[in-house]
Amino acid sequence: MKDSSPDDALGWRTDHLLGEPFQEARLGPATLVRYPYPADREPPRAAVIHVHGYNDYFFQEHLARTFTAAGYAFYAVDLRAAGRSLQPDQIPHFVLDLREQATDIAAAARAVRRLEPGLPLVVHAHSTGGLTASLWAHAHRNAAGADAGPDVLVLNSPFLDLRAPHWQRTVGTRVLDTVGRLASTAIISDGPSRYAEHLLAANGGRWEFDTTLKRPEGVPGRVGWFVAVRRGQARVAAGLEIACPVLLARSDSSGPDTLENPMLDAQDTVLDVRQMAALAPGLGQDVTELVVPGGVHDLSLSAGGPREAYLDGMLKWTQSSIDT
Repeated sequence: MKDSSPDDALGWRTDHLLGEPFQEARLGPATLVRYPYPADREPPRAAVIHVHGYNDYFFQEHLARTFTAAGYAFYAVDLRAAGRSLQPDQIPHFVLDLREQATDIAAAARAVRRLEPGLPLVVHAHSTGGLTASLWAHAHRNAAGADAGPDVLVLNSPFLDLRAPHWQRTVGTRVLDTVGRLASTAIISDGPSRYAEHLLAANGGRWEFDTTLKRPEGVPGRVGWFVAVRRGQARVAAGLEIACPVLLARSDSSGPDTLENPMLDAQDTVLDVRQMAALAPGLGQDVTELVVPGGVHDLSLSAGGPREAYLDGMLKWTQSSIDT
């Protein structure tokens, strides 16, 4: 009897959100998505896994096509309780420890390495996904084989610190750490995401996405998730030792997430880019910054000029890192 292939084991089916040629497969509590690499092209030079952020999921078809055109086998993972992986009884994006979602990244990495044997692995991670991927890469820095960390790590506006006054980042965090043991699902932040609202094509933006999975009204932040994030950010602040080359890409400025902000479409209105810049050197020994003037929080969703600057700069750096 013929042994089953990695493809057979995963049971790929047409992606129910994006349709053909995208495919999806369950990966435990997570979902793996792929854009099949064209059979009539030269073999791929590397494989890439995209990791989304909070109030987010994989919908960026242009990102898949851009990576594929550059010679990469493209995959994305919708983490547990998010996007395609969200179950009716789950609170969206809610985890009590970022290591839960890091387990999903590890599972995706093992699956892609089985599917694309011998290829370097690039992880392209955004926002909270960037924080989680950084912690995973650090934890797996000495692992080998299927359990190894990435060969290249691209961080697209990673959530390395809390955008808040100093007292909230210190005293407030300690208080919630205590409260979280008793009321982990209590809501501590709620309100619309003007950033997501502005991106949506129905509101005059550039992008189509499922508003039940990326919500313009926002996803409430809960105590347990907040504590998990702050613990992860504390590990970043103490310094990581990511072994592979790291690219930290960010906008050149931050601003308020309000419809009155005239730079809503040209700033990071979710996180503080100065915090990213300050924490970048502590991620590892080989960290490069890419600053994108006019970029929004997800740099790949920026206006045409900044978006192309990000994609071009990121791909050039990634290829150089693979070739080194």
